Amino acid sequence: MVLDEVWRGLDGVDALSGADGGPLRRTVKLILDPLVLRPMQHPGLASTMLDEDGIALLTALMHAQSDALRACAAWFAVLKQVRRRLRITEGNAQDLYFQRCFELATVAGVPAGEDAHARAEAMLREVHESTGGRTTAALKRHLTDPARAAELIELLDLAWTRRPLAPYGARDLAAELTELLEACTLARSGDPADAGPLFDDVVDSGAGTRRGIALWLAQPDAGADDLGLTTHSSPRRPELGASASTASLALPFDRTVYERVFTVLQGSIDRTDLPEIAELVTREISRSCAPWGLLDESLRVAAAAGSELALGLSPIGSPGDACSSRAHEVVNGRWRREGYVLQARRYAVHVVDGRTGPLAAVAAELRAPWRPYSRRLWVRLHGRDVRELPVFDPGELWDLLDGVARSVILDHRTRVKQALSAGTVTELEARAS
Repeated sequence: MVLDEVWRGLDGVDALSGADGGPLRRTVKLILDPLVLRPMQHPGLASTMLDEDGIALLTALMHAQSDALRACAAWFAVLKQVRRRLRITEGNAQDLYFQRCFELATVAGVPAGEDAHARAEAMLREVHESTGGRTTAALKRHLTDPARAAELIELLDLAWTRRPLAPYGARDLAAELTELLEACTLARSGDPADAGPLFDDVVDSGAGTRRGIALWLAQPDAGADDLGLTTHSSPRRPELGASASTASLALPFDRTVYERVFTVLQGSIDRTDLPEIAELVTREISRSCAPWGLLDESLRVAAAAGSELALGLSPIGSPGDACSSRAHEVVNGRWRREGYVLQARRYAVHVVDGRTGPLAAVAAELRAPWRPYSRRLWVRLHGRDVRELPVFDPGELWDLLDGVARSVILDHRTRVKQALSAGTVTELEARAS
């Protein structure tokens, strides 16, 4: 909340702000965290609870960059104008341009005159000409060509029928995965215990693949539907698809091949690092029919360990509630200290089922936190799998799993803050009392 308060004290940053005046989520993710606050250089700012020194440091860093942030917002407004003039529709403007705008702000200052429009056009052409033909339009043409579509559907059918099926349980190897989580947290906190061999052993054992295979079957508990990865009792064969919208994407295991590749293209700043469209599609067909929808075993282990962590999350529990492992203690402890969790518990957790609204939606997720966590983890692992970026060591694994938890917490914090500022607090408090 400190960041939000400091941000609201700045003027001229409307283009980087939400409707309520606070920073957009992408502003925090793409500009403030990596370019202004830099938690890696200032560890005191990495915590969700800041002490007086942390508050003072955050405030000082924000004010020191206030001119650059105003210029960044101005550049973003110019870029959007030029983007419309050039009739560019490809990609998310915030994802593609926020960091470029901050770069322009630090190099050129506030945009002015025709030179600003020329710089903006040059930057836009550089960004969008770096796609190397890897566009969503090219993807649609590839998948809708009748002859090619028939071949790809045949390939999908073949890959799906060749899935390895076995009667594994959804919580198989829970003890081994919990031990790995414990070792990862100890390794990251500087404990001399070496978790590396344990991580290698779990990867070599195929534990990730085994848990992924289990999710193809209907499970009474902790199955793919319970994890929030599909609306079905067990995943169905993916469809080829020919359209997608970021506002209405299906759950991870229910996404079409088009949707899976679409999200990769939309999230890539430089698409020339990606394979050609044809190869992206054929690899995605294989990937979508693989355990966890992933090809790399270390990423399957990350998914399995992440699911074990997720199933033990309990943010609305009491601070003294016992946790099954140190990893759960770390994440639950951080989550339970969040002010929005206390507010959500007070206003919405006891509201009867059937109520609607933003607080009720967040409260529902707080009662089943493994679902938003599992979905966000899968998205990150899928992106790494496409780019062939495996997990190499336990420290990296914990950073990935913990980072997903922080991301979910931040998302909930933003949604609750917006709901509590919408004038519905009194009504919700009355219902909960």
